[in-house]
Amino acid sequence: MTAPITDRRVPEIAADDPAARDLAALVAAGAPVVVRGLAADWPLVAAGHEGPAAAIDYLQRFYNGQPGVGYTADAVHGGRYFYDDTLTRLDFAAERVALDDYMARMLAALDADDSPSFYIGSTDLERFFPGLVAENPLARADFARVLRSIWIGTRTTAQAHYDMSNNIAVCAVGRRRFTLFPPAQVANLYPGPLEPTPGGQVVSLVDFCAPDLDRFPGFAEARDAAQVAELEPGDAVVYPALWWHHVEALAPFNVLVNYWWNDAAAFMDTPMNTLLHALLSLRDRPAAEKQAWRALFDYYVFEDATRPAAHLPEDAQGALAPLDDARARRLRGDLLRKLNR
Repeated sequence: MTAPITDRRVPEIAADDPAARDLAALVAAGAPVVVRGLAADWPLVAAGHEGPAAAIDYLQRFYNGQPGVGYTADAVHGGRYFYDDTLTRLDFAAERVALDDYMARMLAALDADDSPSFYIGSTDLERFFPGLVAENPLARADFARVLRSIWIGTRTTAQAHYDMSNNIAVCAVGRRRFTLFPPAQVANLYPGPLEPTPGGQVVSLVDFCAPDLDRFPGFAEARDAAQVAELEPGDAVVYPALWWHHVEALAPFNVLVNYWWNDAAAFMDTPMNTLLHALLSLRDRPAAEKQAWRALFDYYVFEDATRPAAHLPEDAQGALAPLDDARARRLRGDLLRKLNR
């Protein structure tokens, strides 16, 4: 097992601490927090204490037979799911599998020398394991439009990446190490290609086990800003959207359950679409022109949202008026027409 890259730890509170009653407020504070024992009473956690076979038996009680995706990587990669040397292809295999069969393959390989690593990533609990949430509730995560996912695997590493939603990540079985970085460290983490990606999001190219500071010198600064969370069964780490996180599964068999949510209205598009359009429309313009556009974006997007429309009559506000379902549909339609010119 590799050592953490820093001794700086994520602040911790106990599940019975009054501050842990409002997980959304912890996220709103803008930094990660470990909540010890948040899910300590889960039956899944209890099964995991009995061992991998008991945990898998428990999970299979809820599995409804729908095929999912299993990821398998050769032992030579040490459980790290990444790219080949060209950065144009991934260095692991993805296959449609019956998840009960795939978990049986995991179990059979746990004690084998030089066995591959196995990974079931970000699998929707309601869709594939109905009833598991009801038997393992987290009442403090009852947010609107929350997505509950499960991650099951051997000793695997999810390379540092960010998600566009807030996250409560519960270590249910095994042990997990999260290494977290604030969003401002993006350049010092040296993001890889936008496509393909190992798990749907751009990842850092830095090998945390052996960082090459000649190739990635800024990583020294990122490392100074890093915080580490070491999770035991029943513990959780809570952190805001867009924080980079490098996730290592440290036990022979591991299960993570996470809760993704944000407070944006359902009609809002993903900002990633905005970023891609900005690459098309802004990135390669002259520097002075880009600075002028920065001022416009600050005015219309990043500063007080009410200011651009405040001096306009309501009937004249158009796209500057507060968005609702109808206005969002009209704005999306206008944008699509312009893009398809």
